[in-house]
Amino acid sequence: MSSATAQSSSRSGNLDCSSYARGLYINGKWLPGKGIPVTDPSSGNVIAEVADGSVDDARAAVDAAAAAAGGWRATSPRNRAQILLKCFDLMMQRQDELAYLISLENGKSLADARGEVAYAAEFFRWYAEEGVRISGEFMTSPGGGNRIIVDYEPIGIAVLITPWNFPAAMATRKIAPALAAGCTVVLKPASETPLTAYALAALYSEAGVPDGVVNVLTTTNPGTVTAAMLNDSRVRKLSFTGSTGVGRLLLAEASKSVLSCSMELGGNAPFIVFDDADLDAALDGAMVAKMRNGGEACTAANRFLVQDGIYDRFVAGLTARMKALKVGPGTEPDTECGPMITRKAIDKIEALVSDAVDRGAKVELGGKALDREGYFYPPTVLSNVSHDADMAKDEIFGPVAAVYRFGTADEAVAMANDTEYGLAAYIYTQDIRKGMAISSRIETGMIGLNRGLVSDPAGPFGGTKQSGLGREGSHHGVIEFMEAKYIATSL
Repeated sequence: MSSATAQSSSRSGNLDCSSYARGLYINGKWLPGKGIPVTDPSSGNVIAEVADGSVDDARAAVDAAAAAAGGWRATSPRNRAQILLKCFDLMMQRQDELAYLISLENGKSLADARGEVAYAAEFFRWYAEEGVRISGEFMTSPGGGNRIIVDYEPIGIAVLITPWNFPAAMATRKIAPALAAGCTVVLKPASETPLTAYALAALYSEAGVPDGVVNVLTTTNPGTVTAAMLNDSRVRKLSFTGSTGVGRLLLAEASKSVLSCSMELGGNAPFIVFDDADLDAALDGAMVAKMRNGGEACTAANRFLVQDGIYDRFVAGLTARMKALKVGPGTEPDTECGPMITRKAIDKIEALVSDAVDRGAKVELGGKALDREGYFYPPTVLSNVSHDADMAKDEIFGPVAAVYRFGTADEAVAMANDTEYGLAAYIYTQDIRKGMAISSRIETGMIGLNRGLVSDPAGPFGGTKQSGLGREGSHHGVIEFMEAKYIATSL
């Protein structure tokens, strides 16, 4: 693509996307480069081109993180906190700009994008507060012969790998606790949505993050480039958000160097609605749990498990609400459901819907990709979905609500747990005692009880089974980037 074409295709509204594609961000400097086109999923048009990092670039990023590690580790918690707070302030001041950029490269609605920026920024404020309160332990040994002192120290250089669906929040959810702990990092964002990561890199520098503390690298060769960093003896932490399949590969690679790993992987969230649920509240929650980011979220409700007595009313209500959603480019103010990220994503959704229909599911709404420019799939509702359908096992990652019927609470629990994943679940009932009892039986890391949204920087985000290892957010998140050091002394 010629430079003139790149410039002409990089402008949308008043935002010049090429201004965020200055190159790799290593050691506080921009290293110019091209090679990775960034596409607006609303149109399929290229809006910018970012640098394609190599193994040598990855090594340079680790070098920069290593050179900055001692100074950042020695920086007082209060001074680190002040820098994190400045990151929060700058993100909120530029919320509209960042939201528009996210909508442009990701496709999500502006409302969702603004919500993401606020959520992403909050991690800096939370960890500014949490970072000054990291406490150790002091106790007398049970035998009385010595004192036990436990100190928490930065784990070291961290490699952070983030997905395309929340390009701001998935990065700050890792960067903020790592910096609060005293670690330096190399971030590899998804090549589908790299502009947000680079925009935030410039913001971190403006906030006072020292050169080399945060480095950002994009590449079309993620396996080789990531392996080079994970096999560098100076790297001691890997934090990854993405698919379970890729997570398994990364765990195998990290095992060669015995790295500490945090993994936030795939999900297959059940959304359980009991007969005694408040129907309107359940529908409100369903729309949030299903349609946040157009369904392209690991916590999205993947299976709606609805009890017999409320089933028909829930399907009718959900269909009406999904039908009312405005589909369009994410950057249009009235859009409620934007495009999917790529044509490949559309193909997967179509295959899952076709399989479900072949197995007896009824299409209440939607069910076919839209014939228009961009990567659009309409809000879709399927009823009477078979438990043998592929979408009962796989993440849909799109605006498709698959509704299943159940009779008893025991049946609902069995259905909810019939998956290798255990990231999130949702339960709706007006009997809180029953809700808590069911919550204790669901094999998952997070539960929304009469809530369609579980994400909160103050809460521990993470899953069980093959949905991951470790937790992000809350005080757990910063401990993921620290090592406990035990000192025995007689004093």
